[in-house]
Amino acid sequence: MACGNKVYQLLQLFVVLLVVAAAAAGPVSVSAATTAHLHFYMHDVLGDTAVQVVRGPRGMFGSTVVIDDVLTEGQASSSAVVGRAQGQYIVASVGSMDLMITMNVVLRSGPYAGSSVTVVGRDDTGAAVRELSVVGGTGQFRMARGYVLWKTIRPDLLELDVYVNP
Repeated sequence: MACGNKVYQLLQLFVVLLVVAAAAAGPVSVSAATTAHLHFYMHDVLGDTAVQVVRGPRGMFGSTVVIDDVLTEGQASSSAVVGRAQGQYIVASVGSMDLMITMNVVLRSGPYAGSSVTVVGRDDTGAAVRELSVVGGTGQFRMARGYVLWKTIRPDLLELDVYVNP
């Protein structure tokens, strides 16, 4: 019985020491939990940086386009290039232009140069603003999570707001 009491006392002492050590360390850093906001424009020029590789057997359904689109700071194609959007979109609806998007946002300039964000989701082209998921990334965005708000400015230009936890 005395041995059990000593083990219990040691366990209590250990817990107290852990609490004291945690308090002495101060608040937990939240820098890893902060959200980065990236804003840029995607130039999706069909026949140039967006190429249809599969034509759907029944209308548009199944049509597949591969992209290597330029990402710029501003709307003009002459704006500073920040990276590329590389991937594909597939018309995934029989009755409308709903797309399945899979792409990597590859950043080539700025504080996140050399990193990428992987984006996957449904693009209901009839909606003013669409939301897609950030499901990972590389470099400073390794294992990232977040979302993209995606808006069509004109058929060959999209505005992207990426919110990601680096």
